[in-house]
Amino acid sequence: MTRAELDAMAQKLDYLRNVAMPRTAKLTQELAGNGDFSENAEYQIAKGKLRGINRTISELEYQIPRAVVIETPADTQSVQIGHKVTVELIDGAKQQWQILGSSESDPTRGVISYQSPIGQALLGRKLSDKVVVELPAGELAVVIVDIQ
Repeated sequence: MTRAELDAMAQKLDYLRNVAMPRTAKLTQELAGNGDFSENAEYQIAKGKLRGINRTISELEYQIPRAVVIETPADTQSVQIGHKVTVELIDGAKQQWQILGSSESDPTRGVISYQSPIGQALLGRKLSDKVVVELPAGELAVVIVDIQ
């Protein structure tokens, strides 16, 4: 993942630990004083939210120390993880994708995973290479016009 994504995960963890969890725990405790738990819908909702926060904290605590930061490679001779690749489609339209890990993949923002069919097909290719990818919707043929 990129340094920015790792930093965002660390900020989210900090917020959840220091703001969201204490606030929700306090609210849950206050609502627990309202009587029978089985009929206290507000308490049940707050308790569920607290469980969700704790689950997210656990996930982030697991992911952050294991994250591998992807630096944009200086060598632009062939496509590597971290590069932005501009391709030209058969109809002449151009498309740019940044190739990162699956945790940051967001095709609507032009970020694809190196594990995706397109990402796998582009890795190792060079400028002017024609790349054909088999997708569920059919075949995609592109020519690499820029590697950054």
